[in-house]
Amino acid sequence: MIKLCYYMEDIVINHRLIVDAQIFERFPEYQALIVYAEGIRNFPSTAESEALLRAAEQACRATLTSDTLLQHPHINAWREAYRLFGANPKKYPSSIEALLRRTLKGQDLPSINGLVDLYNAVSLKYLLPAGGEDLDTLVSDLHLTYAQGNEPFVTMQDGQEQAIYPEAGEVIWADTAGVTCRRWNWRQGRRTQLTEGTQAAYFVLDRLAPYPSETLLAAGEELKAHLLRWFPACTITIEVLQKV
Repeated sequence: MIKLCYYMEDIVINHRLIVDAQIFERFPEYQALIVYAEGIRNFPSTAESEALLRAAEQACRATLTSDTLLQHPHINAWREAYRLFGANPKKYPSSIEALLRRTLKGQDLPSINGLVDLYNAVSLKYLLPAGGEDLDTLVSDLHLTYAQGNEPFVTMQDGQEQAIYPEAGEVIWADTAGVTCRRWNWRQGRRTQLTEGTQAAYFVLDRLAPYPSETLLAAGEELKAHLLRWFPACTITIEVLQKV
């Protein structure tokens, strides 16, 4: 595993994201583009952030249908990856497949806040899983790893926060306090969610072959450009985690 930094400012990030070697052993072509953003201030959804989301939805509807989605090579790559670690992709779709399913049914995605609108728009535009979380809520480095099954994952059930646990062998993002995202990119937890008070964030853009690495980098550059326009004084660090 290496960290390739192709854009880095002079900042100190207390906790970083790491892909464990076991993940690369099974998924050697996996790449994770990580965008760290500090000196920001998240905000409620605006006309601009919602317009980004709606434009991405319309572009998807113009080129895809619910039927062609199932044959798309980038979607199928994630389906196969989920099967390899024991998850049923029909029951637990990757985040990009879940977004596309909803979008192609004609349903608009909800506007949550500026940063969530942004990463959802990038995810749809580039047809890749993308997510973001609050960097300040991490208590250690964050690892993409296989679950032991005893790591708590805080979610909402029946209107209340509740800790549940992943299945052993499930691919998770976790720090020493517990799971932040289950089944690779299927569902994020509440502890690290982006809120309107978020002042530092990290974003994860996932790539599996045959998705072009160049397109992954382009998606990261677009995300960075929006962040710099919204927060001109912020500092951005981008890393690509991959096997060599």
